[in-house]
Amino acid sequence: MPAGHRSRQRQGGATDVTGITLCSATSAGHHMTRSLLVTGAAHRHVRVDESTMTRADMNDQQRPTRARVGVVGLGAMGLGMARSLRSAGYDVGVHDLRPEVPAGFARDGGTAFASPAELAAEVDVLIGVVVNAAQVESVLFGDGGAAERLRPGSVYVMCSTVDPDWSAGLEGRLGELGVLYVDAPISGGAVRAAAGELTMMTSGRAAAYAVADPVLEAMSATVYRLGDHAGLGSKVKIVNQLLAGVHIAAAAEAMALGIKAGVPAEALYEVITHSAGNSWMFENRMAHVLAGDYTPLSAVDIFVKDLGLVLDSARPQKFPLPLSATAHQMFLQASASGLGGEDDSAVIKIFPGIDLPQPVNQPRPTGQPKKED
Repeated sequence: MPAGHRSRQRQGGATDVTGITLCSATSAGHHMTRSLLVTGAAHRHVRVDESTMTRADMNDQQRPTRARVGVVGLGAMGLGMARSLRSAGYDVGVHDLRPEVPAGFARDGGTAFASPAELAAEVDVLIGVVVNAAQVESVLFGDGGAAERLRPGSVYVMCSTVDPDWSAGLEGRLGELGVLYVDAPISGGAVRAAAGELTMMTSGRAAAYAVADPVLEAMSATVYRLGDHAGLGSKVKIVNQLLAGVHIAAAAEAMALGIKAGVPAEALYEVITHSAGNSWMFENRMAHVLAGDYTPLSAVDIFVKDLGLVLDSARPQKFPLPLSATAHQMFLQASASGLGGEDDSAVIKIFPGIDLPQPVNQPRPTGQPKKED
């Protein structure tokens, strides 16, 4: 096992566990149980009951659980997260570049703000759910940016997929302003975001968690604490995106081959999803292909960016990533063909000579399917 992930015995037989801390939402209202991942020959979870809790744990339970929360970026994920926080009882302020989106959210409860700065001045925890590091920079340090208006002791929760070293640097920059930071990339999709069932890959200082914990828990099924400084959450997300991108590319290639060979797409999907070759990405994304629906829940250009980050992160170590490189080229080809704004399953459209399923009630063209704008 890697250093820092071993359990060791204290005097008296008590176990001092170091490793990955998980917080899992287990019931209505997102009541949490704290668990420690114990590493060794057999992995197991140790429940911490009140009789073993430290004074710090007791104080943690007594903290106010209704921090004022803001969400910047109301795309498919951010809007769902804002809604799940509202469902959990939080008063949620929101901002997005498209004013009609926060206005719609406010009509159902919550408050719309005209800029990140105005929102930042009113909240204890500000959650950024934007696409990339450049957009995070704009939210925090651009015109009407939030950084100068966040109060000392407040927390910025960064949910974007970014370079881990950049995220670590952002922790220091915000720290100079007295603002705490949680590196908190997310996974789970729009449906789980709206249900408060995300997976969050987080790292940060104890003081940041002390403020942000209840908010993180309200948005997620599982919060992984991966370390006491920023960057580790982003490193795990990079690995996750490697797998996600490669799996989507492989799923598209497999479906394209089957269609080219004359296998009905619906039959192929049915067999594969009940066979050993199935993956979550095949089952999820190839359903979009069967429906002929390339509405972007996660766009092709997202994986142009994310697989680019994967490759960039490995290059200084001269670490080879042949599958990632091939998948990245597939998404680049799709984007160059005008498909960058479509759902990432549209990477299947790069394969020649296949007749893809069309939306219901839409005439099925012969030959190569038309590329959508």
